[in-house]
Amino acid sequence: MLVLIGSFLALMLIGVPVAVSMAGSSLLYLAVYGLAPDIIVAQRMLNGVESFPLLAVPFFIFAGNLMNIAGVTGRIYTFALAVAGWMKGGLAQVNIVGSVIFSGMSGTAIADAAGIGTIEIKAMKDHGYPVEATVGVTAASATLGPIFPPSLPFVIYGTMANVSIGALFMAGILPGLVMTLLMMITVAVFAHLKGWGSDTPFSLAKLGAAGIEILVVIGFPVLVYFLVLVGLSLNLAVGIALVALIALDWYFDFSAVMALMTPVILIGGMTMGWFTPTEAAIGAVVWSLFLGLVRYRSMTLRNLVKASFDTIETTASVLFIVTAASIFAWLLSVSQAAQLLSDAILTVTDNPWILLVLVNLLVLFIGCFLDTTAAITILVPILLPIAQRLGIDPVHFGVIMVLNLMIGLLHPPLGMVLFVLSRVAKLSIERTTMAILPWLVPLFMALIAITFIPEITLWLPKQFGLIQ
Repeated sequence: MLVLIGSFLALMLIGVPVAVSMAGSSLLYLAVYGLAPDIIVAQRMLNGVESFPLLAVPFFIFAGNLMNIAGVTGRIYTFALAVAGWMKGGLAQVNIVGSVIFSGMSGTAIADAAGIGTIEIKAMKDHGYPVEATVGVTAASATLGPIFPPSLPFVIYGTMANVSIGALFMAGILPGLVMTLLMMITVAVFAHLKGWGSDTPFSLAKLGAAGIEILVVIGFPVLVYFLVLVGLSLNLAVGIALVALIALDWYFDFSAVMALMTPVILIGGMTMGWFTPTEAAIGAVVWSLFLGLVRYRSMTLRNLVKASFDTIETTASVLFIVTAASIFAWLLSVSQAAQLLSDAILTVTDNPWILLVLVNLLVLFIGCFLDTTAAITILVPILLPIAQRLGIDPVHFGVIMVLNLMIGLLHPPLGMVLFVLSRVAKLSIERTTMAILPWLVPLFMALIAITFIPEITLWLPKQFGLIQ
């Protein structure tokens, strides 16, 4: 056990990438102890990625990349500006509202920060906001990406924990709204203390137009329900409603209706059993291609090729981490390290609330050093059985774990959102870190609420019959 964990930490400390560190320490442990033949190791590594739900990973990544090049990002920003730009600290509020909408498409905090975050930072700097404020609010709002569905970390967690990914997606909605509310309150407090004003004049016409777009989106499921009531089949009702939506959007040239429809289609389709989360990821790609090639006509062959190669690169890195982490987690189990840690935790407490506090502290710490995918792959086999023994719902536990790891993305030494925003804002890592610190307050408040009020997470999945 000391060889495995010690070599892993040593490799991490000298700057070796996390996936290579896990693979290297695993191979060293096997070489020293001769625990299993090479063929078993290869099988274990392949088993780590041989999973149907993991097929969703490249498709959600591809959908996020396509949304970035399809003109959707700019339209979302324009819509958010109409909704919140007139408030005090307007562009900071727009930053949060835009991230809420974009998170329904991207599924990752990094895509959020690099996509709509780039537009938001430039706009806030142009309006005279301090660069630290632009970076801080963009970092905080980027954490919403993996909490609102769809979510790549939820896909990884659901695969590892054998938990319904649809239930996890539904469980993220209310926690995401709680985080949004707390961040918007934080912006209002900063606006009052620092004298931030509104950034666009209040326009009843623009606000009304944004309200009409929201009503059109809400009207889609209402129309489907009405058509089903009058005797049409569900598939036919959806087809008619979709044609009506596309016709309205083409005639009135709405700024963001089709973009806002993305999470409605994904979540609605999964809830009604049309497709699995993996098939929903394919649907997200098809919808993104429709928006970029047909509706907005902003997608070129050059951009499409670039998005494809970016997807291949990101997918390869994610699956390499999953592969390395699967063999590392297996060796942790075989070497009894997982069992020793489990026993140690249970000797400290058998109270589920105290356990959740300990898990929060542990995952927050690990999230500062490990990639999200690697952390989930390693920690779930160790911590989830303990949580279940103490009666903690695995869906609730998954949301807590992912939120902790999202906060970890904002910290050095391996916080990817930190590095992305540092590059976008042209700030040093040190200044970027200091800029983010005040915005951790609403995130920690949300974490405490989500941890100790399980119904925030579990109410919606229960209403839709996804969990008992």
